[in-house]
Amino acid sequence: MVETRAQTCRPLRPLRKDAERNRQRILEAARKLLAEQGMAVSHDQLAEAADVAVGTVYRRFPDKDSLLEALFTEDMNRVVAIAHGALLVEDPWEGLVQFVTQGLEMQAGNRGLKEFLMYNVTSETMTDCRNKLMPLIEQLVARAHAAGRLRPGVSAADLGLVPVMMGPVLDGCREVSPDLWRRSLQIVLDGLRACADERVELPPVDLSAEDMFEVMRCSHVAPARR
Repeated sequence: MVETRAQTCRPLRPLRKDAERNRQRILEAARKLLAEQGMAVSHDQLAEAADVAVGTVYRRFPDKDSLLEALFTEDMNRVVAIAHGALLVEDPWEGLVQFVTQGLEMQAGNRGLKEFLMYNVTSETMTDCRNKLMPLIEQLVARAHAAGRLRPGVSAADLGLVPVMMGPVLDGCREVSPDLWRRSLQIVLDGLRACADERVELPPVDLSAEDMFEVMRCSHVAPARR
């Protein structure tokens, strides 16, 4: 039997109320667990936290990628919105700083999002976000160059690498000193400034030798893809 176009294009039936309720419970549990523990969270952990059977988790989200796509699409849209907002800032340098800082604030508060951004670069959500985001970053960089505020030679790719450089710091200081990354970011931003005279005072740091070793240890914990 040959299917008609109307048959093949029929919209998917909405989930039953109880199934949709379970889906939302799983997403809420995943959002909390991934923010705290990262992508190493298992389906068994999600089932326990959501108070559903593990089979229910697998039915709604057969693999980790399908869960991540559902969970982080909204966050990716928010990153793009942050870039749009930064372009509205009158001072080009302040707009660039705002974009970088707000993006890292999102990652600092959500380990799962940070790992998704770093290790799921080929996902459909990330590809769509990147296609929207890169032209906006190029505009932020061009504005800062035109204003003479950005160090000559710095490109949009360089700006995109800042979260990659900051990633280990975010992981390392998360439990020891949650705001320590801001000091490291300030050092990076000062390196991007066109004029060294515009460098600002660094935030204070008060870490013992033991705390510093703990930061170093935590920064090298590799996330699990599955």
